[in-house]
Amino acid sequence: MTKIYEATVTAPVNIAVIKYWGKRDSALILPTNSSLSVTLSQDHLSTRTTIRASPEFSTDRLWLNGIEEDISASKRLVNSITTARKLRAALEKKQRDDGVASEDIVLLSEWSIHVCSENNFPTAAGLASSASGYAALVSALGALFQLPQSTSDLSRVARVGSGSACRSMFGGFVAWRAGESNDGSDSFAVQVADRHHWPDLQALILIVSEKKKTISSTAGMQTTVETSDLFAERVRNVVPKRMAAMEKAIAERDFGTFAEITMRDSNQFHAVCLDTYPPISYMNDVSRSIASIVHAFNTARGRAAAAYTYDAGPNAVIYALKDDMRDLAELVTYCFPRGSTILSEDFYADPFNMFGSADRIGQVPTDPDVAQLATATGQFPAGSVRRIIHTEVGDGPCVLPALQSLLNESGMPKRAKE
Repeated sequence: MTKIYEATVTAPVNIAVIKYWGKRDSALILPTNSSLSVTLSQDHLSTRTTIRASPEFSTDRLWLNGIEEDISASKRLVNSITTARKLRAALEKKQRDDGVASEDIVLLSEWSIHVCSENNFPTAAGLASSASGYAALVSALGALFQLPQSTSDLSRVARVGSGSACRSMFGGFVAWRAGESNDGSDSFAVQVADRHHWPDLQALILIVSEKKKTISSTAGMQTTVETSDLFAERVRNVVPKRMAAMEKAIAERDFGTFAEITMRDSNQFHAVCLDTYPPISYMNDVSRSIASIVHAFNTARGRAAAAYTYDAGPNAVIYALKDDMRDLAELVTYCFPRGSTILSEDFYADPFNMFGSADRIGQVPTDPDVAQLATATGQFPAGSVRRIIHTEVGDGPCVLPALQSLLNESGMPKRAKE
C-alpha cells in the first residue's frame, strides 16, 4: 500500500487587545507597531486544514469550505506555501549532506499538494478568519514537511500570509514583536503566557453581522497609513507604553488594568479609522450600543468587570472574569433577544451550562443591580445580535489523527460543493 503523506491541523482565532493596524512593508507584512492578543478556544471558532503531498498530483489545488479556489490568485497564499517548501528543501539538502541515502529521502518539497480547509465561523466579518486560516495552513505544512523550526520561526511564515496569523500560532496570550529589520527576521510572535495562566478569564463573542467587510483590512490599513495624523501618534507614543502595561497586567492577572487598556485601545483603533480620509467605519449602531452597555455594567459593578474590543468589523468580543460572566451573559441575552428565525441552540453557545436551562436565556437577570440596568436599557429588536458565543482562552494549533482528514483516499475533498 502506498504511503500517504498528509497532515490535518486545527488552528484558533486570536482577538487583539493591542491592535495591529498598518504596515511598514506590505509585501512581507511587517507591522508599524507591535500587538498583543488572546487566543480563544477552538470549541466554537477554528479552522481545520488538511494538506496532502503526492507525486501523482499534477498541480497545487485548494478548496475552502468545499469550493475550489485558484491558489495562484493569492500572492500571499503562494508566498506561504513557497516559503514552507524552501524550508523543506533545506531539510532535504541537510539529509543528503548528512549522508542519508537518496532512496530514503522523500522529496516532498518537489511534490504538488492538495489543500482542503474549513472554518466554522463567518469569513471576513472581523473575527480574524484569515489569521486562523493561515495559522492552520502553516501548521499543517510544518507537520507535513516535518520542519524543525520553532513555533516563533514558523510564525514568520504565517505572517507573510496574514499578519495576525502569526499570533494564532500560539495559545494563551501572544505578542507579535514588530521588529525593525527590513527583511522581517525580527518580526515574529512569542507567547507571553499560556492558556492556563489566567483560568478565570472568559469571553463573550457577539456576532452582530456575518456579512463580509465593505472595506478589507488590507485596503483600510494602507489608507490609514497614508492619511491619518492620529495614526502616527499612536505608533510613536501610545502603543509601546500600552504593550508594556498590558504584558504586566497579564503577568499579574490584573483585570482592571487589562480591561481599561483593552477598551481604550479598541476605541483608539476605531478613532484612527475615522481619522482616515475618507473615513472608515467598521462599527455600527448595535456595536456602539454594546460598548455602552459594557460601560453601564461596569458602573453598576463599581469597577471594571468587563471589557469590549472590536476588530475591523461590527462584532464584539467582551472579556470578563468567571465570577462576573453569568451576570454579564444574562444582561446581554436579555438586551439582545434572538430573532424568530434563529434556533435557540444556535443563538447562545453555552459550554459552561451557565444558564442551566435554555428557558433562562433572555430572561430578566437575577442580580438586582443588573436587572435594574437591563430594564433601564430595554430590549433591542430581536435578531440585532445573531449569535452569542461563550468561550475561554484556548490552545494553539493542534495536529489531528488521520481519521479526521478532510480528504478522501484519492486526495479530493470529502465534502466538496458542486
